[in-house]
Amino acid sequence: MAIRERLIEYRDGATVLEGFFCHDDSRQGPLPGLLIAHEWAGRGEFVERKARRLAWHGYAVFALDMFGKGKRGTTTAECSALITPFVEDRALLARRITTALTTVRSLPEVDGRRVAAMGFCFGGMCVLDLARSGADVRGVASLHGLLKPSGLPARKIASKVLILHGYDDPMAPPEDVLAVAKELSSAGADWQLHAYGNTRHAFTNPQANDASLGLMYEETADRRSWHALLQFLDEVLR
Repeated sequence: MAIRERLIEYRDGATVLEGFFCHDDSRQGPLPGLLIAHEWAGRGEFVERKARRLAWHGYAVFALDMFGKGKRGTTTAECSALITPFVEDRALLARRITTALTTVRSLPEVDGRRVAAMGFCFGGMCVLDLARSGADVRGVASLHGLLKPSGLPARKIASKVLILHGYDDPMAPPEDVLAVAKELSSAGADWQLHAYGNTRHAFTNPQANDASLGLMYEETADRRSWHALLQFLDEVLR
């Protein structure tokens, strides 16, 4: 068993993007595909570690790039500047993540009929918008994601949806949780939501330790959400 990794360049119009792809080459393919959308700092080691872990479970995993090749944020101001164009233009966001979906489906290691998507923080909003767009993906999972509706015309949501949420997340307060539940029900989605008590934003990231921003790792919620994620992926992709 060996995890093979490579970087893949792809484009959204004139924007050059670079995704991280990995899979277990000892498994007979093509394999079920899984997109991972990154948090607001850009594609980096956090999502690449998650990708490797999920490749061990038999998925062909593509950690996508929303911002452009080499674009990363290291401060709150830089990260905010990176996500602002997408928060303000949700049609741009949907197009950019759909480009990643098209890219992963074209890879020979991937079974294009079996693809799901997951995302962390900003990436959680990205995969929810992918589902909102009506994209043909088996399921989407948002982990401590931003839950604000896209404001785009409502479509029927064919994807199964899993939301893994810290109840004390200041970036997705209880009113956002109620709103997204109503939205998903109205769109006919098969959805579920796990809310973890006494848990704030970025609870799966061991580097999250800024209480002033509501960013805090929570080991128990991290462990529980990982098990819930694996169960969901097994349901939608096997």
